[in-house]
Amino acid sequence: MPYAPIKGDRGDLGSELMRPRVIINAAMSVDGKIALVGGKRIKISDEEDFRRVHELRNSVDAILVGINTVLMDDPKLTVKEKFVEEPKNPVRIVVDSNLRIPSTARVLNDMAKTIIATTETAQERDLNAEIIRCGKKNVDLKCLLEELWKRGIRSIMVEGGGTVIYSFLKEGLVDELNVFVGSIIIGGNAPTLAEDIGARNEDEVIKLKLLECRPLGYGVLLRYGVEK
Repeated sequence: MPYAPIKGDRGDLGSELMRPRVIINAAMSVDGKIALVGGKRIKISDEEDFRRVHELRNSVDAILVGINTVLMDDPKLTVKEKFVEEPKNPVRIVVDSNLRIPSTARVLNDMAKTIIATTETAQERDLNAEIIRCGKKNVDLKCLLEELWKRGIRSIMVEGGGTVIYSFLKEGLVDELNVFVGSIIIGGNAPTLAEDIGARNEDEVIKLKLLECRPLGYGVLLRYGVEK
């Protein structure tokens, strides 16, 4: 699916950046949790939602996750033939400010190209991946999206975790948010869809526009646009 160029504000750089379309996709419990207490993974989606997710993966140029997702879940971030005929594995991107990714991580296998987004100060490592350096303390997401655009990536599916999702939302870099709400409650201090400090006043609240709400499997699919 072709995507038109998206222009974003580069803030104090005084110009605009060309960036890919960014789609967040996540599954959460009714109470907004995406994992068990302590971060352990739990199956929230059912087969119908898994099919939707893999079809979406197959339609984008890249899938992006944060380093904590890699350390906790060790995902491959590929498209399963079970759900998609003749799948096209998109580029895999890991946001890893300190280059902590294990060399044995499955996302570094040869099933698809992998890009590690890190900082200018992170120590050099020999990994089976392309390294993009943006930012000094943390990865500069605007810089990263501009670099990805230069490499021909026009659409990105952000799959987590909560800190990465909130960072994209807070920076105003999200075009669409897809959330599958499974019929479970986890409770407690488990990770949520949007982690980090959060809004401290009404002006910092991220406003969404509901585009679709429909039953899917044993849950509900919510699809939002993000108000700019």
